[in-house]
Amino acid sequence: MTLLGREEASSGRRFSGGLGAVLATTLALWVFSLLRMPWTLLGWVALVPWLVVVDRARSSREALLLGAGLSVTFSAAVLGWFPGALQSYSGAPLWLCWLLMLLLAPVFQLQFPVTALARQLARRAVGNRAGWLPPMVSVLVYVGVEWLAPKPFADTLGQGFVYSERLRQFADVAGAPGLTLALLFVNECVFAMGRAFRTRGAPGALKPLVAAVALVVVMLGYGSFRLAQYVVERSTQTALVVGAVQANIINYEKLKAEHGTYEVVRMILDTHYALSDSLLREAPLDVLIWPETVYPTPFGVPKSEAGAELDAEISAYVAARNVPLIFGSYDVEGGKEFNAAMFLSPGDKEGEAPTRKVYRKSKLFPLTEWVPELIDSPGLREWLPWTGRWSPGSGPRTVLLKRRDGRILRVAPLICYDTLFPSYVADEATATADLLLTLSNDSWFGGTPGPRLHLTHAVFRSIETRRPQVRVTNSGVSALIDDTGEILTEIGDGQRGTAVMRVPWHTAGYFLARRWGNWLGPVALVMAVALLGGAVLGGRGERY
Repeated sequence: MTLLGREEASSGRRFSGGLGAVLATTLALWVFSLLRMPWTLLGWVALVPWLVVVDRARSSREALLLGAGLSVTFSAAVLGWFPGALQSYSGAPLWLCWLLMLLLAPVFQLQFPVTALARQLARRAVGNRAGWLPPMVSVLVYVGVEWLAPKPFADTLGQGFVYSERLRQFADVAGAPGLTLALLFVNECVFAMGRAFRTRGAPGALKPLVAAVALVVVMLGYGSFRLAQYVVERSTQTALVVGAVQANIINYEKLKAEHGTYEVVRMILDTHYALSDSLLREAPLDVLIWPETVYPTPFGVPKSEAGAELDAEISAYVAARNVPLIFGSYDVEGGKEFNAAMFLSPGDKEGEAPTRKVYRKSKLFPLTEWVPELIDSPGLREWLPWTGRWSPGSGPRTVLLKRRDGRILRVAPLICYDTLFPSYVADEATATADLLLTLSNDSWFGGTPGPRLHLTHAVFRSIETRRPQVRVTNSGVSALIDDTGEILTEIGDGQRGTAVMRVPWHTAGYFLARRWGNWLGPVALVMAVALLGGAVLGGRGERY
């Protein structure tokens, strides 16, 4: 065989080996994402095949290709439900939605190519010295880039620990990214075990094995401690009783086109009145809650006489039932429209109008809810007619609501996408907040893993802040989550239902994630840059 032929054969083997490793890691991560024991255990070793081929990369370009390839296959396997949801929402051809997702995958899953590149650079810098540095840089870069880079769904591998009652408690230290770091560390230890076993036998593999086991044992021990603390310190104070309504009415725009706006709003309200009255007959409620944008028109600033009548009807309902109502609507000020949560409390005296307080959604989903002024234009609106026109709210706030019994409830409100941002939620959940309250509309990805992913974010926000959470959606998944992440009550995706949610009070303290939000990401990125920069500069110094 000629030299050229041998080189072509070697390149072919490297390509097939790299592709096989990427696909093996993708398959393991997909199985891990299903959250079904015992297959979730694959998460501890899922990245090992990919790490093997990245370590064998001969150039930065090859490392980047291996990272970009994993971004694409991971997106297709784990987030493959998104193109269908986007097609349903926007009306764009399905093939175009798939193409956009795959083309943007290396941007939205940037942690894979950047980690591969950083690992390759670190290995080149240290050679056979400081063998611990490339794995350490890889773990830190991965976590740091996930914090820095745009990810529409804020997904991270550590969210897979939501299935484990004890492991997920570690999230109050460093959130879901802290659990991602732990998973990456164990993968690195398994990889190091295999390499050490091949070169030094079983004794050489013992050290990384002990490190991996020790980390998992510490996490399990911490989780057991926090769970025991929660049980011991749970308050005996009477629980807050919440009535949640999930009417499963979706496709508002289609319904409006078929029946007219007024008729659709009339049907939505009548349905919610009926379901709410059923709840009020079932139990004496402290608060009644409807989901995001359930009233799809501005409340309190009506656009028409008919809108003013409907506003008055909702206020009259609150006054007649003598129960506070929280519901999603729109708010208008200065020519700007906001996605908002309305808080209506009955007046102190009979016949007195309910008081109104408003929370405006601050974290808006790009394009579908909000277009940055820098790129907004008539041409863009014409090309993408489904783009949103809401303005972001002013930021985190706690809303005081008078309960039915007269006591004050301190609510940290969130609307849909707000829930994906740990630091934002930490700012909302001040030391005085009693409850996280999430209103959401997940119908545009109903029937996919999307609603469960959104629920997973909600679970972690409750653990990080150590606050119970009531989550009410129009089509699922509505839930009551305690401050250990346990889902106490649930109304599933695509169901119509109501629930009386008895919220447990607590006195257990919070920890670093509540104080500092998503602190691990920036810390990890700074440490990675310092380690990698020092290694590269040190390597250059030795060559001179």
